[in-house]
Amino acid sequence: MDNKDAEKLFFIPFNTGGHWLLLAINPIQEIVYYLDSLGNDWTTYPDMKVLIDTVLQAFRAQRDIQTSRRGANSITWIKVACPQQRNQIDCGYFMLRFMRDTLALGRLKIPTDYFDEFKCAFYTKDQVDEIKEEWCQFMIKLNVCS
Repeated sequence: MDNKDAEKLFFIPFNTGGHWLLLAINPIQEIVYYLDSLGNDWTTYPDMKVLIDTVLQAFRAQRDIQTSRRGANSITWIKVACPQQRNQIDCGYFMLRFMRDTLALGRLKIPTDYFDEFKCAFYTKDQVDEIKEEWCQFMIKLNVCS
């Protein structure tokens, strides 16, 4: 990070080996927002949690933040009640939509019950198709498909 004191959210699309989910991390506050369209708890993926906790502890050490002040276990994981997928194949699109929704609002915090502006139990087929189209257009602009 260029500015040591700036709060930002860093997005980490994470693949568990067959499922995509989104982690939005505020490293200054040591908060990890966990968004999983299957509704699993982060304890379902213990290797992921160890990896992210280790990265945040290394970030803390690099910034010379004293662990006596913050405590080694001060990392807060927040499970966000985000829209859930109804099949086993759309997780990547849901992850992209979560990221887009967060970026569209420009917020540094994600409510545990998701954003009022985008709150729903499930995305409609049209909402999933919309993110698929945006992804295709993005890839075309990058000229990845040629």
